[in-house]
Amino acid sequence: MKPTSQLLGAVSSAALIALSSAPAMAEGTTAGSSITNNVTVDYRVGGVDQVAVTDSDTFTVDRKIDVNVNFTGATPVSVSPGEENVALAFDVTNLSNATVDLDLTAVLTAGTGANIENFEIYLDGNGNGVLDADELAAGPINYLDEVLADDGTGDETIAVLVVADITLDAVNTNTFDVALVADAHESGTIGSLGANIDATAGANTAGIDTVLADGNGGTGEEIDNDGAFSDEGTFAVSGANVTVVKSSSIISDPVNGTTNPKAIPGATIQYCIAVSNATGSATATNIAVTDDLPFDVTYLSAFGIFVDGTATIDSSGAEPVASCNADGSAGGTYGAGTGDAGENQVLGNLSDIAAGATRSLYFRVTIN
Repeated sequence: MKPTSQLLGAVSSAALIALSSAPAMAEGTTAGSSITNNVTVDYRVGGVDQVAVTDSDTFTVDRKIDVNVNFTGATPVSVSPGEENVALAFDVTNLSNATVDLDLTAVLTAGTGANIENFEIYLDGNGNGVLDADELAAGPINYLDEVLADDGTGDETIAVLVVADITLDAVNTNTFDVALVADAHESGTIGSLGANIDATAGANTAGIDTVLADGNGGTGEEIDNDGAFSDEGTFAVSGANVTVVKSSSIISDPVNGTTNPKAIPGATIQYCIAVSNATGSATATNIAVTDDLPFDVTYLSAFGIFVDGTATIDSSGAEPVASCNADGSAGGTYGAGTGDAGENQVLGNLSDIAAGATRSLYFRVTIN
């Protein structure tokens, strides 16, 4: 994109510097210009040249208001539950033959409103479609100030970002359609949004009349010839759908050994913790398992802790049951009295879990 200077209005009404995108075709003669046409008539009488007669006509070029908004990113933009400052990139262009202010509004047109929040609009100073640290520090805007008439130089196009936060309640496959609406307003006072522009009613006057020549972006947020235009982009949630199943099995007891053992004091119990990620989900990362041990058992340090094993989950009963295979790797830590209530803990980290996969953590205790 071609960078050029442009003023813009911030929420604080302070003037900021904007960078523009690639120029569009110029929209023609500037509003308020006078166009004069002169005519001369030469003639003769009796073969003798006479004094030529002349006349002229002058009219004032009226104001044609036309605005365009164009989503410039790849759609949909993939986001995760809980992700902040996700961005949709737009170009806003003044196709009018006069300088205008452009009021900006972000509107959620489809999707669950409770799962997306904190809509703001920022200047995309470098045109990369990402909210960078300096742009975030500059603060949000709600209008573009003194956007120049379309003269084909590129100064009439400003790159902006619609930014939002995705809540933790958002789930995989949620989508959010977001429209950016730009509405033409009067220019003239730097640092302040001018009044809304209306079309001139009735017959043409000798002054500068106004014609609203905009179309509509099909988002349902504006109509033809209302001085506004819109376009929309989409956020698509690509989240992990993680579930955990914890089960216990009796390994041995002091009386029966390993033959039909019972859960009596002194018995050895193996805990199996199986963490799964549903098919079609995003990969789950940074998985930390914290297991608070009951006060009625003692951690069996001789066996240890094993992570990243495989497991089978039987969901045929009232509650799913996990069975860990003996293929994990030694890992994890034991914390004596580190729990919130002073209970002992087993802690371990699992490797990334792709969609449709399961990883396990297992260890053993004895019954007090």
